[in-house]
Amino acid sequence: MKRTILTLLCLLMIGNWLIAADRFYPDDPLRKEPAPRDAALQNRKLYDYYDLLENSFGEKGDRDDRGHITPAKGVNTLGEPMDGAWYTHRHYFKPMSSEELMDGVGGKNPPSPEGPWTVVSAKSEGISPGFVMTDSKHDRYYVKFDPISNPELATGAEMISVRFFHALGYHVPDDYLIFFNREKLVLDPNVEIRLEGRKRKMKPKDLNKLLAKVPKTRDGKYRAIASLQVEGKPVGPFKYFGTRIDDPNDVVAHEHLRVLRGLFVFCAWLAHNDSRSINSLDTLVDEDGSHHLRHYLMDFGATLGSSSTSAKLARAGNEYYLDFKPAPKQMATLGLAVPEWAHAKFPGYHSVGGFDSAVFQPDKWIPDYPNVAFLNRLPDDEFWAAKQVMAFTDDEIRTIVKVAQYSDPRAERYVADTIIARRNKIGREYFPKVLALDQFTVENGSLAFRDLAEEHRLEPKGALHVSWSSFDNPSNTKSPIPAAQDFHVPSDSSSGYLAADIWRGDDKAKGITVYLRTSGTTPEVVGIDRTW
Repeated sequence: MKRTILTLLCLLMIGNWLIAADRFYPDDPLRKEPAPRDAALQNRKLYDYYDLLENSFGEKGDRDDRGHITPAKGVNTLGEPMDGAWYTHRHYFKPMSSEELMDGVGGKNPPSPEGPWTVVSAKSEGISPGFVMTDSKHDRYYVKFDPISNPELATGAEMISVRFFHALGYHVPDDYLIFFNREKLVLDPNVEIRLEGRKRKMKPKDLNKLLAKVPKTRDGKYRAIASLQVEGKPVGPFKYFGTRIDDPNDVVAHEHLRVLRGLFVFCAWLAHNDSRSINSLDTLVDEDGSHHLRHYLMDFGATLGSSSTSAKLARAGNEYYLDFKPAPKQMATLGLAVPEWAHAKFPGYHSVGGFDSAVFQPDKWIPDYPNVAFLNRLPDDEFWAAKQVMAFTDDEIRTIVKVAQYSDPRAERYVADTIIARRNKIGREYFPKVLALDQFTVENGSLAFRDLAEEHRLEPKGALHVSWSSFDNPSNTKSPIPAAQDFHVPSDSSSGYLAADIWRGDDKAKGITVYLRTSGTTPEVVGIDRTW
């Protein structure tokens, strides 16, 4: 009997301890992921058709049914992803210079102009030729070309998009636009090629046949993307749901990661409908003696108006590959019901392809096939991404587009104008879903912030209101401070924390609670909750 009572008392104490766990800890908010555990992983393969079928029909992952909100995970107390394996804070948080935006990941390590470039492996079958080469520095590059029907299309799209995704915080390759003559290339003595299912030593005529499938510039050179091999040992792609069971650091289901949910908005903006697992890569990197994964987004040749091997069709971004929902309507109307996206008008530039802004609807855009992380996105995930999209000025967008080196200035102008117009639609779509305030600080004794709706002239309705409370950290409870009605931080906070509830006009449903730690010499913003 005594043992039973003692057990019950212990359980009660543990329960109380769990209930009274602190909301904030002294090191909050974390800016960087905790030091990773050492990992040893093997390469895994993912086949394109399997990935298509698994995501189209498999109902994978923990999907939000919109009746039960599953908040994003993998974020700090401010709702921000931390610098680490998936993401690094960049342009929105610390504006990059024009040179940094144009350089992308590195910008300082193109293939050496000195000496030959040695082809060490090649892909000649199919409609998308390419090869791997090394330069005189012994750096390894993956070389990709434009389709012969559309010079500058895929290379231009990749040069632009890889720089945007880098500035948005993702790990991406270091890509360079190169121009070369056939004489620049030599074959490694051991390089092999697969033809009709058989491998044999590659010959110069094989390389000539490969290059015959790609366009030349007016001065007779080949134009291509040279993608520097990313750091670390490749161990296969990541998935947009679940976790990698052989990675001890992969503890949050991918469909709940804000960096992958918010990726939807970025992909919609830049028409990256080929955003699927097969176009990602995990590498095992060595940092400070610890081996851990870094997650890369790869291959941006099918962004903007490009489908890598041809110009993008209007259907891309509007219907899944295996989308049977429109079929009944088409049958009932004998095919006369024309979807709105089919009215898209493209400019007719071979280097631009199928890229438009007029029929673009951000929240209706979809990738090539279902993506659980994208489907799980919530308004705060969308706002997190939209605020970063809106941070690019017109001039910064035009600066990045210049890296494509389009030979026709009209094509350059059209691509920049379209990206700008799609950016504006992103802001108009996602900012009104939440209270679009961000970057909270305490300045001169008052709570300061950026009103992004005001900054971007979205005409928010109503004045901002605030009510203050003393916040008890262990019990996670608030006690109102009636006299505090403006944004000046109250001085009375015996608990060491304050909470400011903010709303606009009469709409308290779209609100923000900002938490401040007052135990230091200056109050510090340590947490943010958003409601909608």
